Amino acid sequence: MQAFTHLDGLVCPLDRANVDTDAIIPKQFLKSIKRSGFGPNLFDEWRYLDHGEPGMDNSRRPLNPDFVLNQPRYQGAQILLARENFGCGSSREHAPWALEDYGFRVIIAPSFADIFFNNCYKNGLLPIVLAPEVVDALFQETAIKEGYRLQIDLPSQSVTTPAGLAFGFEITAHRKHCLLNGLDEIGLTLAHADKIRDFEARRRAEQPWLF
Repeated sequence: MQAFTHLDGLVCPLDRANVDTDAIIPKQFLKSIKRSGFGPNLFDEWRYLDHGEPGMDNSRRPLNPDFVLNQPRYQGAQILLARENFGCGSSREHAPWALEDYGFRVIIAPSFADIFFNNCYKNGLLPIVLAPEVVDALFQETAIKEGYRLQIDLPSQSVTTPAGLAFGFEITAHRKHCLLNGLDEIGLTLAHADKIRDFEARRRAEQPWLF
């Protein structure tokens, strides 16, 4: 998992509340358990004008020019600005996989669905909860100023605007440690590899009949 410390990122505004995981990555694309390859189908039903199916050449599909991900000013965005209850619906982990594979590193919203919120941390995404009035202001500024960027600082837990306004956000010490060091659940386990090997060697010596 890619470590996260600081980000100076372009903001893409998705001005919709209650965006569910089937909208983030539709069910027909959940045929792989690999974490990569889902980016081209992120928000598939909103992003394209046809109906997407696995194996289609997305480069040949007609794009919806009104959807934010297709607008030139938001190309290369790494910060997704969203509304309340983002990531509701099913618990599919493919949703954060698709967002991360597309290139997003941070999602800012007034609230998130619990399971999606937890899955983000397990996959290198930083979900940030800010007050509704702050999110409203960020939407307004993003609409007014093309190329609107935010500074995200995980060590200080702050979001800073181009005008220098800083907003703090909450994160548990454990989640912060994992993101700063690029540790998913497998990485956390492997950090104790020496102790695991010692335990297995001792167990084999003390209980050889099990082997």
